[in-house]
Amino acid sequence: MESNGQPVLLVLSGPSGVGKTTVARRLLKANKNLKRVVTCTTRGAREGEVDGVDYYFLGKSEFLERLESGKFLEHAVVYGKYYGTLKSSVYDSFTAGQDVLIVNDVQGALALNSILKEDVELSRALQTIILITEEVNELRKRLESRDQDNQETIEERLENASKEMDQQDKFDHVVISTTRDEDYRHVQEIYSSFKNK
Repeated sequence: MESNGQPVLLVLSGPSGVGKTTVARRLLKANKNLKRVVTCTTRGAREGEVDGVDYYFLGKSEFLERLESGKFLEHAVVYGKYYGTLKSSVYDSFTAGQDVLIVNDVQGALALNSILKEDVELSRALQTIILITEEVNELRKRLESRDQDNQETIEERLENASKEMDQQDKFDHVVISTTRDEDYRHVQEIYSSFKNK
């Protein structure tokens, strides 16, 4: 889908393990004008993740340096690690007329939402989507099958997920996750309908 008129600023969020990264990859593959904003983190790269593609993996001191110099639009500490969205990543793409995709945890997405709503042009383009599971148990299965975290970390993520899913009414769109194909189809439909307005 090519750009037509005003760019779209899509924020895709959801609890850890819900499948937002998978949906994001498919969206980017299917939509040439959609560019993902790569966020920064101090956590280590997971297997298969590439610096500059999935995240910018920064040391804590480098992250804090950028934070102090006002380079971040928003930042949050999640599971003891820093995450942040660089101002330049959002504004440069948007100004160039590209649709922008930001994939963020719920805390970061809500912080971004309140910041972006203060900008008249960006708030007109903004659409926020939260991807959630019907039950926390479904999320447990996904986190366990992902085999990336120990049991203690999984329990912490699930406790957090329950609170995050309670925030769903603060998003423009709620997608209940079922299969990867269906999740992608629902998010693509939201993007397409907003794009074609």
